[in-house]
Amino acid sequence: DVLDAMTADSRITAKELRVDGGASINRLLMQFQADILGIKVVRPNILETTAMGAGFLAGLAVGFWESLDEINTLRQKDTEFLPNLDRETVHKWLDNWKEAVNRSKNWSR
Repeated sequence: DVLDAMTADSRITAKELRVDGGASINRLLMQFQADILGIKVVRPNILETTAMGAGFLAGLAVGFWESLDEINTLRQKDTEFLPNLDRETVHKWLDNWKEAVNRSKNWSR
């Protein structure tokens, strides 16, 4: 849903999803994301990229790195998850998800 909203707002279709953080260590979740989104999901070898990004920006500010291009060469991927479910199955799952969301509305008062 979030990627659909981003695509609608930006009019840019994502070719891959780069993930990080604790949940990205879950191989089943990352494969599920690739299957549902129909795009490659790329997990880096360093999962805590928020802290690493802060360090990169600090290093860039003090001249340790010359440019963003230099920093981009430091990102190394660990695993790529490629979609492998047929789109008919994916659409069925998404329809079921939307139905579950609709049924859960207004449960609390």
